[in-house]
Amino acid sequence: MIYFAHRGASALRVQNTVESFELAHARGARCFELDVHMLSDGALAVHHDYSLLSAVGIDIKLSNITKKELKKYPLQNPFTKTPVFVPLLQEVLPVLSCSLDILNIEIKNDGNVYPGIEKALINLLRVEYTDLLPHILFSSFDYATLERLRSIWPQARIGLLTRAFNIEEAAALKAESVHINQTRFTSQMACVCHQNGLKIYVYTVNEPSQAQDLQKAGADGIFTDNVHLFI
Repeated sequence: MIYFAHRGASALRVQNTVESFELAHARGARCFELDVHMLSDGALAVHHDYSLLSAVGIDIKLSNITKKELKKYPLQNPFTKTPVFVPLLQEVLPVLSCSLDILNIEIKNDGNVYPGIEKALINLLRVEYTDLLPHILFSSFDYATLERLRSIWPQARIGLLTRAFNIEEAAALKAESVHINQTRFTSQMACVCHQNGLKIYVYTVNEPSQAQDLQKAGADGIFTDNVHLFI
């Protein structure tokens, strides 16, 4: 069973921040998940939502700000008194590089809101983080994003992140895994995935008892906010 630190140690620190990934790594996590957006200057930032509204209280889209402007907006932090900010991908990767097993990068690009994000991401990784590329598993809810990624980088490891299970789509992408919400997961899905050489990962699972049931039903891994409970 694989335990992905979902946006880092997000039950204990502000999700998708350097601090969250540092704590998850310190607690023993070696598999991680994060979300990537593209800023107005082409930089890649790690954040979940397309806007800063829920994290800052100001409705500013990430596509409209630069990497320098990120430091103007401290994130709401209920855990510590330390100011935290939306980090660049280059600030997070060094934290995870030591003993990394798998890093699932979810590309936020619904409707191709960030034209060129796939190429920017692959170029960054190929130039600055070549050693990490074999450990990176790319996913996105936007199927066309994954198709473009496959054409740009044929060797890419791809996980089909989906709300509607479709083994044909996974096969067409030459994906290695299917990622699905725990409320939609079934043992039949797991069986079909395994028959087709795919793993199936389930999100977001925060209770050990739930994880045990999912493992018995055929899940190969989970994404969890409570990675400290599983490592």
